[in-house]
Amino acid sequence: MTDALQRLIEALRDELQQYGEMLALLDQQQEQVCARVADDLLATVAHIQEHGTVMQGARRQREECRTAVARTLGLHDEATFLELLPRLPVNFRPLVQALVDENNDLLRRVQQRARQNHFLLSRSMELMQSVIGSLVPQARPLTYGHAGVMASPTLPSRTLYDAVG
Repeated sequence: MTDALQRLIEALRDELQQYGEMLALLDQQQEQVCARVADDLLATVAHIQEHGTVMQGARRQREECRTAVARTLGLHDEATFLELLPRLPVNFRPLVQALVDENNDLLRRVQQRARQNHFLLSRSMELMQSVIGSLVPQARPLTYGHAGVMASPTLPSRTLYDAVG
């Protein structure tokens, strides 16, 4: 029992670390968007995507450990932490509860920061489209499609010297 529980605790700690690292990357991305540092921003986006894969692996590992502890306690594989906690040894409950709470809190912060960054990046794209639109006349106005996303206009098929001349 304690071996499976120790693995679960380590998995929760690893997941917490991965969420913290993702939050730091998202903070960095937000700073780069606000500072308009496009080159660095592209590299950060790549790091965020790579770290998303690492986070999924940590979450998967934690789920496997949670399932193993549930089986050890004679519970069904899908038993939640709410169901597990009362069955854990008393001296482990506060630690596991604290790690679960911290993971949930950090995950909410990661999701919030990701939404903020998405909004900032979307707004930056809209502003760039309007700048480009003022430089190159559009064949049709910008509209929102069925999915609620602004349709990307197609640029006129004129060559540069036709547009200038």
